[in-house]
Amino acid sequence: MFHTPFVVSFALLLSFPLLFLFVPRILPPKHVEISLPDELDDLALFRRAALTSLGGGGAVSRLGVTNPRPKIAFLFLTNTNLHFAPLWELFFKNNEALYNIYIHADPSSKITPPGGVFSGRFIAAKKTERATATLISAARRLLATAVMDDPLNSYFALVSQHCIPLHSFKYMYKTLFVKPISGRGSSSFPIHRSFIEILSDEPQLWDRYNARGKNVMLPEVPFDRFRIGSQFFVLTRQHALVVIRDRRLWRKFKLPCFNMYSCYPEEHYFPTLLSMEDPDGCTHYTLTRVNWTGSVDGHPHTYQPAEISPRLIQELRVSNSSYSFMFARKFSPDCLQPLLTMAEKVIFRD
Repeated sequence: MFHTPFVVSFALLLSFPLLFLFVPRILPPKHVEISLPDELDDLALFRRAALTSLGGGGAVSRLGVTNPRPKIAFLFLTNTNLHFAPLWELFFKNNEALYNIYIHADPSSKITPPGGVFSGRFIAAKKTERATATLISAARRLLATAVMDDPLNSYFALVSQHCIPLHSFKYMYKTLFVKPISGRGSSSFPIHRSFIEILSDEPQLWDRYNARGKNVMLPEVPFDRFRIGSQFFVLTRQHALVVIRDRRLWRKFKLPCFNMYSCYPEEHYFPTLLSMEDPDGCTHYTLTRVNWTGSVDGHPHTYQPAEISPRLIQELRVSNSSYSFMFARKFSPDCLQPLLTMAEKVIFRD
């Protein structure tokens, strides 16, 4: 017969692996909140950006008034190196007067700054963490910085380090600025639509709405006004200012989640806010293609070098809307070389 102390000790030893497996599922998740100093810094930044925009822009463009063509601001949100910087360099080539670049890099990550057109384009950044409102704050910082930096920034495209372009810059520029909304804007700077996914009939909508607790979103966000969508978007300047100026919805979306498995604040805040403020000014779909087939832990399919081919690029461009997809994610860093090999003859040949 085994002695009782031995049995108890042996049982405890066997229980340790089970504790590591089940305790995270039983105990409430750690709540990551935005600190008061960070919140105050952001509010000051957003106020400056809002004031700069009054009176039609405020700041003078670095190009002066001789080139009034609108620009696209590319907002890179990352916590690793920009692995595809060489591909983006080719994308931007010979279009210097029509774009600006801004990078928000998590300061807690060790990132090697890329050179070329990315040199000196890092903004003042703060820590980001998945399933928290820090990703909303980072995107708002990028928008505010870009709004203040150049009054000619008219579209704001948020992308990640895992995104690649699917068309040439000229093709994208012409597509975005070709057709303004009828009856809006002036002849000099007409108003266009924002390309942001806005969904209201997804099966996980209720769980996501209650991720912070039952009825916590009320009264600002009733369930029938709550929306979800892709975190990557292309916003007009008008809508970038709506995001920067918002305080009312932010008070709700910055609250920590209790159900971390349904908490994707950055996929909720922007679609809900713009759906409430100007649904007709949004296309309700994104220009970034994502493959959710075989997703793991909330992450989409990651393309590997063996999958890279001209046919893949053609397939990724195809959408259900009247617009082709302009970006795609998610690609592993070692996809860079096969992408560069066919950049000129496939990706940038529209």
